[in-house]
Order: sequence, then structure tokens, then C-alpha cells
Amino acid sequence: MLVVKSEGFQLAKVFAFLSRYSIFVILICVFIASALLNNNFLSVINLTNVLRQNAVVCILALGVTMLIISGTIDLSSGAVMAFSGVLAVFMYRLTGSLFVAFATGILIGVLFNCISGVLVAVCKIPPFIATLAVMTAARGAALLFTMGQNILQIGDFVIFGQGSLFSIPVPIIFMVFILVVTWYILNQTRFGRSLYAIGGNEEAANASGIRVARTKFLCYVINGSFVGLAGVIFMSRVNAGLPNAGQGFEFDALTAAVIGCTSFSGGIGTAMGTFAGAFIVGILGNIMNLLEINSYIQQITRGAIIALAVIIDIYTKNRRARPKALIVPQNEKGQDSANKEASI
Repeated sequence: MLVVKSEGFQLAKVFAFLSRYSIFVILICVFIASALLNNNFLSVINLTNVLRQNAVVCILALGVTMLIISGTIDLSSGAVMAFSGVLAVFMYRLTGSLFVAFATGILIGVLFNCISGVLVAVCKIPPFIATLAVMTAARGAALLFTMGQNILQIGDFVIFGQGSLFSIPVPIIFMVFILVVTWYILNQTRFGRSLYAIGGNEEAANASGIRVARTKFLCYVINGSFVGLAGVIFMSRVNAGLPNAGQGFEFDALTAAVIGCTSFSGGIGTAMGTFAGAFIVGILGNIMNLLEINSYIQQITRGAIIALAVIIDIYTKNRRARPKALIVPQNEKGQDSANKEASI
């Protein structure tokens, strides 16, 4: 049958292009608008602070992006980050070794995410419930271990959050490294392609031979290493081990991922999109601080941004699922009618 393209074909192509690159256009627009609103925004010190301050959230967001792509989620990242950072600080004060402290932070993040991975992939508990349980346990563990007290006088441990290498802040170096690793995993590995397949259609992925449970578990393990690293960087940056740190960071990470066009329905998302989403949120927060906007209004703004991002995600998903119009040529319609009349 001959099918003629609908008149909206070119419009669909434009929409597809914008839906793919719109996040970067928005980032540029937000950057330009912020520069116009405040003269201090473009200062080297301010832009460096924006990068440094958002490194932790960006690292968390890149981990949760892989989970969302695979159809899961992590609500425990803030609490696990706090416990990982606190134990890293404790081990540094105990041993005086930066390597031991750094490895401890990563190990604790991986350990708690292994628990989440088992609950989700093996026990089949919904990710929301499983990671909520882990979040509660991790927060309680951090408070119990420190008896609710901050760990101060952390010495050279601050190098992870306040140090520089060739005049580049260490947190920024870690952030770029994690961004490259995430991009490589999602775009250049079989594991990354499996994440997209599982998030797109888990039953079909399982039928095609993908080991779904194993892949989800490994995804949580990778996320755990990112969370542990974020904990080390954060405690180093604030110059203390804070058991109550990281509250709400899991939602900041989810916000960055969703704004970066990662779909909650699974199977859709990119590392670069999440990176752009994280810095859209970071720049908005920075410019609101420079403009001395009330902190409560800033919270309301973040909530509105999350709602808007989800609405756009749902709209994009529905548009993508909408069947395309088919136009049948008039001569074929006429031939079909003639055939029906002949048969009568």
C-alpha cells in the first residue's frame, strides 16, 4: 500500500530535534539571563563556586540517571552519602591515611547500594520502598555511629573538597571524571545498552537473554561508588563529618536527572543531559542567592521546576506514543470503492 507522509512530518522533525537538544538551549538561556541579571555572576570566583558546589549533586545525579534508565530509583543517596563521608572522616582521624579514608567512603557507599540491589533485583521489592528503607537505616547508622555529634578537626582530609590540581578544584576534576565514566558506560558498553533495554521493556529484555537481575544489581553497585565518592567530597568541603548532612540531596539529584530529560518511565536519558540539568538547577540557585531572594521562595521555585519537568516528560512520552497519521491516495480509495461495488 502506498503511504503518503502527513503534512506535519517536518514539524515532527523539528519537535524531535528540540526534544533532543532543548536542555542545552535552556542551559545557555539560563546562563545568559543570569549574566544580565547580576554583574557578579560572570566573575571567575563565582563560576568556580557554582561548579564546585554542584559537583556533589552532579555526581549523585549521574548515578541515579543510570538507575532511572534501567527502570529503578534510589532515595537513599543523601543518607548513604552522609554515612560514607562520616566513616571516611573517622578512618582518616584513626589512621592518618587519605587512601584508607577515601576507600572506606567508597566501600560504604557500595555496601549500602548492594543491599538496595538485592532488595530490588532479587527480592523484587519496589525500588521506592527498598531504597526508602535503606535511607532510613543509613541515616540511623550515621547518627548512632557518631552519637549525633559532628566530627571536627579533619586535617588534610579537606584536600578532596578544597584542594586544587593545576589550579583546577579537585571536586570539579572528580565530577568531570564521573561524567566521562557515565557517558562511556551508557554509550559504549553492552552493559549500558542493557540498561536502556531493561528500562524500555523489561520483559522483552529478559526474553532477549539479558540478565535483568544481575544488571540491576550492578547498576546499584556503580551508583554506590558514586554516592561514596560524593560523601567524601562533601565532608571534605564542609571541613567536618556531619551525620545529618545530605538531607534532600536525593531529591536534588532526581531533579537534575529529570530536568536533564531522563524519563521516569525508563529507557530514556543521557549523561550529558543530566550534567546540563544539574547546572541549570545550580545556576538558578546561584543567581537567586546573588539577587538575595528569600530561601523559602527558592524552595517553592525548585518544587515548581520539578513539577514542570515531570509535566514535560509526560507530554513528550504521550506525543512519542501517539500514532502517526496515514493518508491514503485518492486513486487507491477510488479503486477500493470500485472493488467493493463490483463485489456487490
